[in-house]
Amino acid sequence: MPTRILPAVGDADAIRAITTLLSQLPDADPVAPVADSTQLIDTLARLAAESVDELPEVVVVHERIGPVPALELVREVALRFPAVGVILVTTDASPGLFQAAMDAGARGLIALPLSYEELANRVQAVAAWSVGVRRHLGHGGDVFTGVGGTVVTVSGAKGGVGATLAAIQLALAAQTSGRSVALVDMDLQTGDIASYLDVQFRRSVVDLAAITDISPRVLADAVFRHDTGMALLLAPGEGERGEEVTDRAARQIVSALRSRYEVVVIDCGAQMSGASAAAVEMADTALLFTTPDVVAVRAAKRTVRMWDRLQIRKAEETTIVVNRHTRGTEIQPALIQRITGTAVAATAIPANFKELQGAVDAGRLHELDNKSVVKQALWGLAGELGLVKVPEVAQKGGRSRGGGDRGSVSFRRRRE
Repeated sequence: MPTRILPAVGDADAIRAITTLLSQLPDADPVAPVADSTQLIDTLARLAAESVDELPEVVVVHERIGPVPALELVREVALRFPAVGVILVTTDASPGLFQAAMDAGARGLIALPLSYEELANRVQAVAAWSVGVRRHLGHGGDVFTGVGGTVVTVSGAKGGVGATLAAIQLALAAQTSGRSVALVDMDLQTGDIASYLDVQFRRSVVDLAAITDISPRVLADAVFRHDTGMALLLAPGEGERGEEVTDRAARQIVSALRSRYEVVVIDCGAQMSGASAAAVEMADTALLFTTPDVVAVRAAKRTVRMWDRLQIRKAEETTIVVNRHTRGTEIQPALIQRITGTAVAATAIPANFKELQGAVDAGRLHELDNKSVVKQALWGLAGELGLVKVPEVAQKGGRSRGGGDRGSVSFRRRRE
């Protein structure tokens, strides 16, 4: 059986050298190389969604891959796709880097310049390991789902556009539908999720920043279990400590959460930090909230362009959500879509702060009235994004009867 090998190389000269040697290996089936970390993860996730058997046995990661650093990319691939063997190609073959690569989950390290014998031996060994792992756990059904939980980031084009409130309601919708949910406050200096839900906490996301290997037990100690059942990972009470959460730490935290929860909703706030940028880059869905006014739409366009310049997120991979929408406003979602060049969610959130004010002031946003049109719209958005479990009656085209949550009825109808 041929060994499928996926090269992940950002340098044009290195691509030619690696693909040439790979094509000469016996029983090798090199696939088209990917040029950056985002493309690699997307490719593996797409293949894993079809079947674990579609995944390549070996992934070759070049040290100059970007924008995610090579070791962090190795760690993410090893976490999300454990049946794939990763080989790191680097000019530094020192014992220190070798140890770091092994700790990240690599199955081998090859020094540059490449030699045919070393590449052949390492690829053969890693491929045999990958096949053995798949054979050993091949009867485990959905053991190798590959993709893990769904990560959704919620960012604001500017302050005060409703991103935090939306993140909370999206997480509540997913939790109420029966999914396991983690809600993360990555607005590290001015996070307000704890205030909106009226919780007192001791641990925060900062407590995970210095940990290199986040085990399930360590993660469980850091999260706060809310009365609704959601797991909360909150911003630090001292805003200056937010600097301790680096982009590297954020990647590890998001990967750990993705492996433990079906849905991970991350409030990234309106100010971009290294941690929030890493979360947006890793997200399956990146939402950018704006209001239908000139200042906010300009801020949304500025944010989208910045993400694109920094290779965090392409415009077409970002979804704009229009908050405080009214039919009478001059700026409608279709115009915002043309201005920003992004997708726009079909669900617009209506303007009705009066029905929110009591719950917001009391810090009981999770007890927002089910008759609230804002809540129904946000839960409808959760249904549009696929964050909720569709009841069997809805899947069969039936309608739910009985006095259920009107928010739930709203997204069921939208799904139908």
